Amino acid sequence: MKFEGTDAYVATDDLTVAVNAAVTLERPLLVKGEPGTGKTELARQVAQAMGMRLIEWHVKSTTRAAQGLYEYDAVSRLRDSQLGDARVHDVRNYIRRGKLWEAFASEARVVLLIDEIDKADIEFPNDLLQELDRMEFHVYETGETIRARHRPVIIITSNNEKELPDAFLRRCFFHYIRFPDPETMKRIVAVHHPGIKEALLTAALTQFYEIREQPGLKKKPSTSEVLDWLRLLLAEDLAPEDLRRDGADALPKLHGALLKNEQDVHLFERLAFMARRQR
Repeated sequence: MKFEGTDAYVATDDLTVAVNAAVTLERPLLVKGEPGTGKTELARQVAQAMGMRLIEWHVKSTTRAAQGLYEYDAVSRLRDSQLGDARVHDVRNYIRRGKLWEAFASEARVVLLIDEIDKADIEFPNDLLQELDRMEFHVYETGETIRARHRPVIIITSNNEKELPDAFLRRCFFHYIRFPDPETMKRIVAVHHPGIKEALLTAALTQFYEIREQPGLKKKPSTSEVLDWLRLLLAEDLAPEDLRRDGADALPKLHGALLKNEQDVHLFERLAFMARRQR
């Protein structure tokens, strides 16, 4: 079975090639790109398209690789021993399975999402090398080895906040999701807002790409943000002419959906101020 996108997700040709290549090679697919370009959603759509269960492991700055395997709750075992609980005699009662163990133990093949791996400590990817290579790991408390019943489809996302180790990169198939061009964006919008009028869409996307290309912008608005903005435009029943900006009003309508920090808002306010002075 090959991934070709879904009705709810517009996948470009190079993205479908990357997904299918990673599945064929049985390598983790490392997906990078701007925040809001659909990296996390890709894993959900791959699982849906291939009829597999999705297991999501969302990485935080405090996440350790070992947590993906299992955690031994020694504190609970000590407490139970003090209370005379019979469960204390079986250490397995205090082993909590992690997402990787869950994926390995699944009776059917699954899609495992390791989301935003670059949030964790730099050693996090290296600590997973052996487990991802061999598809097995050792549980020291019980002396057992957990082996994957089926090799999961692994999708790893990164927002490029920090460099990943070379040893880890060698084991992955890499794909960078480029920001959609206007034609691809229209296809994406059609999935989420199928009834939008062509004139409004053209005016909105023209303005959206102008904003993204504005020199000095600290955070460029993403795909998810333009979809939110279009939703607001439709809710307010705005017409294409309502979106027109002049020098006196450089801020876009409902700009809070697109501009997410005060520096970028001030940038457009300064542009408006300069335009008024030149009149």
